[in-house]
This record gives sequence, structure tokens and C-alpha cells, in this order.
Amino acid sequence: MKRQLLAGRLGPDDRFDAMASADEQTTYLQLVAGEKLLNHGVGGALTSLKKIGVFPSEIGIDLLVLAVHVHAADTRISRAEQSQDSWTREMRLIVPVSDPVRWNAAAPILKKSLDFLTGDRWTIDFRVRPDRFSTITQAAPPSLIAPPFDAVSLFSGGLDSLIGAIDLLEDDATPLLVSHFGEGAISDAQSKLFNDLKRHYAKSSFARLRVGMTFKKGMVADVGSEGSTRGRSFLFFALGVFAGTGLGCHFVLRVPENGLIALNVPLDPLRLGSNSTRTTHPYYMARWNDLLVALDIDGEIRNPYWDKTKGEMAAACRNPALLKELVTDSLSCSSPAKARWLGHGIQHCGYCLPCLIRRAALTAAWGAENDPTTYTIPDLHAQPLDTRQATGVQVRSFQYAIERLKGKPQLANLLIHKPGSLADEAAHLNQLADVYRRGLGEVARLIDGAEARPS
Repeated sequence: MKRQLLAGRLGPDDRFDAMASADEQTTYLQLVAGEKLLNHGVGGALTSLKKIGVFPSEIGIDLLVLAVHVHAADTRISRAEQSQDSWTREMRLIVPVSDPVRWNAAAPILKKSLDFLTGDRWTIDFRVRPDRFSTITQAAPPSLIAPPFDAVSLFSGGLDSLIGAIDLLEDDATPLLVSHFGEGAISDAQSKLFNDLKRHYAKSSFARLRVGMTFKKGMVADVGSEGSTRGRSFLFFALGVFAGTGLGCHFVLRVPENGLIALNVPLDPLRLGSNSTRTTHPYYMARWNDLLVALDIDGEIRNPYWDKTKGEMAAACRNPALLKELVTDSLSCSSPAKARWLGHGIQHCGYCLPCLIRRAALTAAWGAENDPTTYTIPDLHAQPLDTRQATGVQVRSFQYAIERLKGKPQLANLLIHKPGSLADEAAHLNQLADVYRRGLGEVARLIDGAEARPS
């Protein structure tokens, strides 16, 4: 293994030469296609926003360029090959930005955020952009009417983000929805739902920023790619903030996520660290808000559903009839393409962690037998679920967590601290523990009587 250094270059005439240590492998990331078009989705994002009258700031563009580096490193540097423990990688980024002084001051916050999010050891350095790219942003034309957007909301194609969008639109807000896509099934779900919402709220001027970002395999010489994508939410958040900086006023980036998933308390002792994602954990969200302050960005990030279970979100949706109409177009499954192995199309497996939470939520909100989603395993009680296969692993883990709390519900007040620090949430600890208990309770009612054992 080696420590990996990823350094960005802006254009063919940018010959920046990174000073690498003896144990570092250097990879140069070309950020420009041709002579001047920003690559990896950044140029396309700027063009898309320009069409709707949104012009991000230089710092906003810097943030998205940083996210390009993070996403490239996270997806193109194999953990198995480039870490001593098959998980923790050591990665250094050198990012060209408009204001290195401001960014270097924020680097410690970035490191805390990324180390926590991905479980790696990050070092982030900055250098000034080449003169040709010293200014990238365009000023809004003087005659341009201010963009109508009064909210920015992440729009993943999942059930929570659908509820978040409906709730905003029902409140007569005009959100700018922000989507990142990679896998075709996810992209299709996002587009289908957005078009559904456009038809229903035809009088609203809400819009969507849709950005895809992938990197060729073998980008890092002699190093395999990585499939865990723990850092994807950094790109997702960066896209939202990038767009928000173009609104010309204070903005709130909404990250719709139910409280059970946001906390993501390990279901069993084997799920700490590498097996526990932290994409919307309160600690991670708080570091993002620290970063916005350090960068002097006039915005903030909030999860409006931090104290709600997924079932409570569905039950309280501002337009329940529309949610029921569109719910089958939302995509919650962690690997929706795996149904192809059984000869099916893209669909929910029904047994991964997000599928189980979805099933439990819709049962809690609408009653048993009223979930219209098609699942590869339609009935969790029809036969024993093999815990040595994916079909039974998550059910058994949930059973362990549920049993652990059954006799000692007060344990929730301790367990919520396991995924990470909640020092920023001192005033909300009882509410966080309670949403964890209620969320597990929804799943408990779904899987009551299901048998999960080695076959």
C-alpha cells in the first residue's frame, strides 16, 4: 500500500508539480475538458444553473471542485489494496481554489468532517488557481429578475427526499431540488419523480439541478476502484451549497432524512466503523455548518426530520394522496439492480436495511398490506431467512437490536452515542434517543414472527 496524493490541474497549460513524499503515489486530476470547459459535471452544473438565473460564487465553485477531488479519491482508490487494515486509507488532496488563505483556514474543519464520514485519514492542501481561471463565476445580468427559489433541498429519488419535496411544495415554497446520480436506476427514479411533481405542481416555478459525476477505472495507476462510496454525501452536500451560493441571499439547504437513519446506531457489535455509514449524522451536519461559517457562506444545512421516524414522515406528509400515488416511483433499496440476478427488473429487494425501514415505515403509516411497493421477497414470514445470505443478515441484526432494547429501553440513551459525538446536540439527546426507540419499534412490528437463522 501507499499513501495516495491526488492533485488537480486546470487545463493543459497548468503544469503544477506536486511535491510528494517518498511513500506517496501521485495522480493528477485534470479538471478541464479541452481548453476551458470545467470537467466532471462542474461546467454542466454551471450551465444548468445559468439557465434558471442562478450564478454560484467563486467559493461555491471551489467547494464543488473540492468535492470532485474527494469523490475521485473515494471511488478510485481501493480500500482493500491501499490500507493496512482493509479500510483506512491515507489520502492527500491538493485543490486549486480562488482563495487559498480562506480555504487553508477551513482545512481543519474539512479534515474532521471527511475523517468522520469515510473512516479515512485525509489531508487537504490548497493552491491558487492558474491566472486563466482566476475568475470562473459569471455575474448575473443587471436586468435579470432574481431567481424565485426560496429553499434548496436534496432530491435523491428516495422516499424521504420525495416527502421533503412534497412538504415544501405544499407550503407554497419554490425549492431548487438538487440531485446527484450515478447508477442508472437511481437517475431514472429521480427524473420520474421530478416529472411527476412538475405535473402535479404545474403552477410552481421550482426546478432541479441534476449532476452526474463518475471517473474512469484505472484513474490511479495500478490501483483498483472502490465500491463503498462512503464519501458520496460530501459531493451531495457540496452540490447543494454550490447552488445555494447563487441565490443572492441567505439559504437553507434541507437534507430530508428520517431520524433513525440519520443516527444510524449500529444494530449489532460488528457494525461499528466500516460497517456504519454516517452520511447525515448530526456530528457531520454540524461540521458542515462550521465549514460554511469559516468560508463566509451565507447559508446553513438542516435536516427538518431529525426527530421523526420514516413512518412518522410518511404519515404526516402534507399531501398524503400524492405520496401514495408516487411512492412506487421512489427508490430506497441499497442495490436495486441485484434483482436482475433473479430475472427481475429494477426493484426493491425487501431485505436490505433501507428496504426494511421503508417497509416498516409504510406499514406504520398506512397499515399492513397497504404498501404498494414490489419487493423481491414479498413476505418476510413465508419461510426462514438465511442469515448466511443477504436475505437474512439485516433481519437478524434488527432482531438483535430490538431484543437488546426490549428489557432495557433506557439503553437507547447510551447507544445513540456509539456512531459519533453528539456534543452539538446536548439539548436534544432525549429526543434523539426517543426517535431511535420509535424507529426500531416500527421495524419490530414489521418483522415480528419472522425467522432468521443459518440454513
